[in-house]
Amino acid sequence: MGLILLGCSPIPFVLKYVSLRIIPTEIHTSEKASLSSYLLTDVQKVMGAEAKESSSGRELVQSEEGKNLEPYVGMEFESEEAAKAFYNDYACREGFVMRIDQCRRSEVDRRILSRRLSCNKQGYYVKARDEFGPVRKPRTSTREGCKAMMLVKIDKSGKWIVTRFVKEHTHPLVSGRPACNAMDSKDRKIQELMMELERQDRLCEVYRDQLLTLLKNVEDQTKLLSNKIQVVVNSVKECEEVTKTSTA
Repeated sequence: MGLILLGCSPIPFVLKYVSLRIIPTEIHTSEKASLSSYLLTDVQKVMGAEAKESSSGRELVQSEEGKNLEPYVGMEFESEEAAKAFYNDYACREGFVMRIDQCRRSEVDRRILSRRLSCNKQGYYVKARDEFGPVRKPRTSTREGCKAMMLVKIDKSGKWIVTRFVKEHTHPLVSGRPACNAMDSKDRKIQELMMELERQDRLCEVYRDQLLTLLKNVEDQTKLLSNKIQVVVNSVKECEEVTKTSTA
């Protein structure tokens, strides 16, 4: 039995699909409800974990604001969100804008294993060659090849550790917290879209894992029913043979 996922389905649709298409009619109503409840509970756990991560990130920044901490190699965070929140607060104090940069994912389950947080002036603008497209008005690039960054990686214990930190910038900094408001709409939109994309990726993984679990349960139930039916068929055949023998 196979299943193709075309995108992230809302929870009600998933539950309806599970109850109407995946779970066979031979399974009792109570079993259907328990399986659907099992799926919904795990999704709610993930949503709650995401909220907890965001909350822990904000709490960390708030608790460290008065200390004016600077990132250092070996610094630990409870989550990726906490690392982002801390570096963003550090950027505001120093006078630059944080950019959520590249990440490395696991080849097995696509989990994020490392994340680079950098200055929004990191790298240089590369103009894409568009020979046949419409002529676009050239715009001023905000990138100046800045190398300031913080690299965090997740370790075996689940902690996020700073493994590399570059403090020096190649451009003047805007002193004071007003730099937080200097983020243009493009950078802000990119950050929002990346965070939403990661959230949807996690939800898709949950939906996929739970649906595969349900499919395995259905296959097990199907095998069990097939075995019972085969036993009944064999018993009927034996009775027929005994009847024929006795009448002969």
